[in-house]
Amino acid sequence: MNAEKAAIVGPGHGPNGSPLAIAISPVLTGRDAFGDMRERILEAAPGTRLIPVNAEGVADEPLDEVEVLLRGWTLGGDQLDRFIGRAPKLRWIHSVSVGVESVLTPCVRLRGLTVTNGRRVFDQPIAEYVLTMILAVCRRLPQLLDLQRERTWQPLEALEVRETTIGLVGLGGIACEIARLLEPLGPRIVAVRRRPEAGSIEGVELLGGADALPGLLAQSDFVVLALPLTSGTAALIDDQAISVMKPGSWLINVSRGGLVDEAALVRGLRMGPMGGAVLDAFRHEPLPESSPFYRLSNCIVTPHTSWSSDAVLRRTFDVFCENLGRFRAGEPLDFVVDPEAGY
Repeated sequence: MNAEKAAIVGPGHGPNGSPLAIAISPVLTGRDAFGDMRERILEAAPGTRLIPVNAEGVADEPLDEVEVLLRGWTLGGDQLDRFIGRAPKLRWIHSVSVGVESVLTPCVRLRGLTVTNGRRVFDQPIAEYVLTMILAVCRRLPQLLDLQRERTWQPLEALEVRETTIGLVGLGGIACEIARLLEPLGPRIVAVRRRPEAGSIEGVELLGGADALPGLLAQSDFVVLALPLTSGTAALIDDQAISVMKPGSWLINVSRGGLVDEAALVRGLRMGPMGGAVLDAFRHEPLPESSPFYRLSNCIVTPHTSWSSDAVLRRTFDVFCENLGRFRAGEPLDFVVDPEAGY
């Protein structure tokens, strides 16, 4: 299915081009869409009906008239397919997440449903997270906190960010925001991207496409994974990739756990050449208590929270409601996912 052709899915069959009904699953973990945001959706699509859907894809009323689904993170692939089977008029799914590997199910592809995602919503908080972690590692914050707990007075030598090379794997919105925040600190910033012909951005040295990844790994003090999980990027960071990383370098993963061969990463953290890792995404979440990552002194584990901020929910509905206006007018939607590329 061509993403450009699929971008036009409206207008809806309700009043003035509104969808007959919009189904909404819980949008963000611990946050519900049916609070203050209900009025915003109804303002963007007057006359539509809003139907709550639980994490299993089940609603308390028929889904026969649902034309649009606002999909939150709790609705997984199996549950999504269950929902689709009960919504014969569904045409458009908006996923609040940027990654859509669990949205592009066989049913979604077979039905030719248009999928949009939450591009630009999470750029700022994730970029701030990466900047925080780079500064924390350079300033030796984890070791300083250990010394504080031990009540030991031992000054440690730090590293200035301007003396480092930051490698960005992927150069989408999140990576561009990371580069923007880092640029005033003066590091060398290098990047690889799937389509190098798409060009670089100011302050970033584009090394090339996927074949340039070993070169990026060999020269980067910090390697930031900021790319989608697809069949071509699964287990991108494996034993071979880790073996060519710059000695003492750190891996920062703010994307998807499936990008990393976790057994290989544990070996790299224990035996080198890596200096450490900052991990916010894992293959299985929540990360089980038995995971070795919790016990590695050179590993910082956070519970998939790099995206979190008090502004995320507002921006999520900004994107969705703006697209609702486009849907009603029969205009192309923003942030349409290419199912062949996987993002």
